[in-house]
Amino acid sequence: MIARMWHGRVLKKDAEAYHQFLLNTGLVDYKATTGNRGVFVLRRDEDDITHYYTLTFWDDLDAIKRFAGDDYIKALYYPEDKDFLLEFEEKVNQFDVMEMPAYMPGKLDF
Repeated sequence: MIARMWHGRVLKKDAEAYHQFLLNTGLVDYKATTGNRGVFVLRRDEDDITHYYTLTFWDDLDAIKRFAGDDYIKALYYPEDKDFLLEFEEKVNQFDVMEMPAYMPGKLDF
């Protein structure tokens, strides 16, 4: 399994609207991609900035490529991201999942 983490920053006043945007774009696309195992959306407020992180889980590199394309380390953005994001990080972080809980309350699914 592979974990993939993306980070974006928005103005705090736009945080709720951006969360809804994520739900309607990236999370829908994750769910539609064969080999995606789920997503965590993490939020941290810092003064007038809100940080969003998406932590997604994938069966393998082929699954990630189905979502992100051949240049799979490059961050994927939607045209409307320009209305929210303060910067566009070029790359995502990707990790091999070495251990995971045998049982996690909730689910790694949508």
